[in-house]
Amino acid sequence: LVGHYVNATDWNNFTEQNDVVVIDTRNDYEVAIGTFDGSVNPGIQTFRDFPTWWDKNSDQYKDKKIAMFCTGGIRCEKSTNYLIQNHHANVFHLKGGILKYLEEIPIQESKWKGECFVFDQRVSVKHGVEEGSYNLCFACRRPISDIDKISAQYEEGVSCHNCFDQHSMRRKDGFRERQRQINRKALQKKTVIELVGLAK
Repeated sequence: LVGHYVNATDWNNFTEQNDVVVIDTRNDYEVAIGTFDGSVNPGIQTFRDFPTWWDKNSDQYKDKKIAMFCTGGIRCEKSTNYLIQNHHANVFHLKGGILKYLEEIPIQESKWKGECFVFDQRVSVKHGVEEGSYNLCFACRRPISDIDKISAQYEEGVSCHNCFDQHSMRRKDGFRERQRQINRKALQKKTVIELVGLAK
């Protein structure tokens, strides 16, 4: 069993109802770079933490319709199923997830604020599902902005403000060696391309 689907084109009107609570089911680092205006952030580090959060907070939502959303809609099916199994019948979720919403809803009508983290080489997307402005920290796999890179805790391929204190010096040295190899290969590729260009 899963919650009732709400199409992207109906999401704004549905979530503006007074008896609807909107809950972001994604991880904290995903929520940090973008979410729906007015949505509840459970502050979970992994989806496995969601049931515990719900068990602690469900009483305040017992008379409400719960509208959930996630990136593509898969996690929402799991979370709505959990609520239904725990006797909360009025459960809904955004069909196709945030990505469908960003694809279909014009920016001037949107209730989405920020960018949406995605698990591919784009890192984040904006309205129209255009590639966003975030990069990835290769140490912790979390999104980082150009402003984050100014931090003294940022070192390319080694650490960012999210993970600076999470890794030992030995592990950071390993990350540095990996980054040196990446830079070396990138330089070699650039040289080959330039040489091919000169040969033409």
